[in-house]
Amino acid sequence: MKSLVTGAVVTLGLLTASLAGPTLATAQSTAPHQPTAEARAHGITKAGDAYMGWRQTSTAVTTAVMAPAATVEGIDVSSHQGNVNWAAQWTAGKRFAYVKASEGNYYTNPYFAQQYNGSYNVGMIRGAYHFATPNDSSGANQANYFVDHGGGWSKDGKTLPGALDIEYNPYGATCYGKTQAAMVTWIRDFLNTYKARTTRDAVIYTNLDWWTRCTGNTTAFNSTNPLWVARYASAPGTLPGGWPYYTFWQYSSSPIDQNRFNGDQTRLVALANG
Repeated sequence: MKSLVTGAVVTLGLLTASLAGPTLATAQSTAPHQPTAEARAHGITKAGDAYMGWRQTSTAVTTAVMAPAATVEGIDVSSHQGNVNWAAQWTAGKRFAYVKASEGNYYTNPYFAQQYNGSYNVGMIRGAYHFATPNDSSGANQANYFVDHGGGWSKDGKTLPGALDIEYNPYGATCYGKTQAAMVTWIRDFLNTYKARTTRDAVIYTNLDWWTRCTGNTTAFNSTNPLWVARYASAPGTLPGGWPYYTFWQYSSSPIDQNRFNGDQTRLVALANG
């Protein structure tokens, strides 16, 4: 499959059917990923169903209490949302969107074109995200897969840098069978490859608990990569990895994943422009 991302145009081919093996970047698996019981309870029933914050717990959120002086509201979506009514989201005050493009090196979102182009067409600033499965293949392999399937970037003032969704494993061991040092190496491999392909530092989406468990709360990326923190509460709380501030905050999943940009619209455009 080949995709072209230029401004608002995305061309998608057929979904890739192969599954990467658990240890070698080029190995092929003969069986699909099997979601854990917990993942199935969150709607993940097959390979590719993973989504941002799937294991987070929603709490009641009062926007008026949380909002700093300058913020921009947005959402993130995946195949679970299907064809999104973007006009309604714009009317609801959403001004940016992140769309799941890919997972591992075996899945692309069949609704990606409608979601990615639809958000752009109503005036939103949009970006793509990749759900990482570090046990399947190398960071470089998955970064290339992401860029090749919708995760690219263009300096049009409407396209955000791609985001690496690195969080709980819905298909097995929380840290994907990697040591903390190996996980940091995998993340660095992904980020370096993504930057080489796009010139941009990818956004890192994660949460404090997973980042602490699986990377040792590494501070290796806090001066280069914007943080997208997940915490469903009235405040973002302690940030992982020594980041001095968050760029995006996913604060709720009701009625759809809710996000806030830490700045005004001009700063969001500046992030899009690089």
